[in-house]
Amino acid sequence: MGWGPLGVATLAAAVHLVVATRYGWHRDEFYYVICGRHPAWGYVDQPPLTPVVGALAAALPGGLWPLRLVAIAAQAGCILLTAVLAAQFGGRPRAQAIAAAAVAGTPIFVGASALYGTAVTDQVFWLLILVLVARALRLGETPAWVPAGLAAGVGLLNKSTVVILLAGIFLGLIMFRREALRGPGPWLAGGIAVMLAVPNLVWNARHGWPNLEMARVLSRAQGGALGSVQQLPILLVVLAGPLLVALWVIGIRFLVSPAGRRHRWVLVATAVAVLLVTVSGGKPYYAAPMLAALYAAGGVRIEQVGMARGRVRRVGWVALTAASFVLAVLVWLPVLPVRAANAMRDISPVLVETYGWPQFVEQVAAAAAPLPPAVPIFTGNYGEAGALSILGPAAGVDRAVYSGHNNYALWGPPPGRPDTVLCVGRFKTGYLERFWADVRKIADIRPPDGVDNAEKAGGAAIYLCGQPRGDWAQLWPGLRHFD
Repeated sequence: MGWGPLGVATLAAAVHLVVATRYGWHRDEFYYVICGRHPAWGYVDQPPLTPVVGALAAALPGGLWPLRLVAIAAQAGCILLTAVLAAQFGGRPRAQAIAAAAVAGTPIFVGASALYGTAVTDQVFWLLILVLVARALRLGETPAWVPAGLAAGVGLLNKSTVVILLAGIFLGLIMFRREALRGPGPWLAGGIAVMLAVPNLVWNARHGWPNLEMARVLSRAQGGALGSVQQLPILLVVLAGPLLVALWVIGIRFLVSPAGRRHRWVLVATAVAVLLVTVSGGKPYYAAPMLAALYAAGGVRIEQVGMARGRVRRVGWVALTAASFVLAVLVWLPVLPVRAANAMRDISPVLVETYGWPQFVEQVAAAAAPLPPAVPIFTGNYGEAGALSILGPAAGVDRAVYSGHNNYALWGPPPGRPDTVLCVGRFKTGYLERFWADVRKIADIRPPDGVDNAEKAGGAAIYLCGQPRGDWAQLWPGLRHFD
């Protein structure tokens, strides 16, 4: 690998570092850390790796900083791995630099690394698996498949969507690299991956396969397969970056050409990933790492046919990727004033969910202050519960926080009786009155600076609830929800 990809990765990381904590925590980051503080081989909505790593990172000095550093390192890894993949396809330094720069300027890669979560870590594992499979195919040796199996197994402990990639690779090998399947290498890799994934599979089986239930819930929320089809252009243009569409199209041209025949399994893997995500009603960004594979192929094609030769063409490609990078940074990173980010929330909804959590915690702390310490807080979602658990102690929230949302539901209700409970979240009074006869609204949650986050959109408020209609064992099943 040449110096070009290293320079691109360094520049991208530097930009991220400057604005990494400009707004604040995202609700999902709170949840990952809290889950990681309850170590298990699985959670209702994800395997264990990202939560456990998140909890370890957040335990370091700086709180949010170490978390974001992991995300930034993951994005740098994606940039470098794409360059390595281009090298596996036969690309020299110019092809590697083009592919690396494209990933650095792609909105979905920039946006995913704006916060710590399974999205950015999943991207790294997909690309690592692709690189190691390409390497194993190039070397043609059985031991070369062992790292691919290890990466796939650890990737499955990070996010189950790796199954989609593995299915695509397998079909691609059947169609275009069948000779590899005649040897033990791919089967050894598959066995290693399954072995590493077994603990999470056992956890899911013991808990009634909640990951499958969550997948169904998310698919329904997405609108099923039809909803995914409607959002497919978002992946191909918006998340890929409208300025970089030409590069992944060129990548497809390389893979269908005679020069790219030995790497055509990547094209099959891409098609299968997009198809499976769409049919299952998944979110379009699940298949986004395959864009990087197409960029790698596109870089090789450009290098081979001389599309980047000559000063004008070189300047053109640099300007194209630089413009895409600047646009992605402005839209997907906390660079602009929060009011501008709020105005772009329909394009990039992530940023507004990273702003205003300290003020949220202060409002709840003020409402809880007069109450006896034994009164628990019950929240409507894991973001609210996580914010109060992580930021709450510094603001004076020194009481237990519970929720019925996702894995919080498995951790159970508070001890004792639900005689008096402070309920915080996007509740309707009528909903709470199903569980308590006396429901009084204390205050509305008001995000700062007019931010239209989920709490404001859902009319979040603080309620003091009393006169329960049963004990916790009777109330808890109705308070649980997976979404």
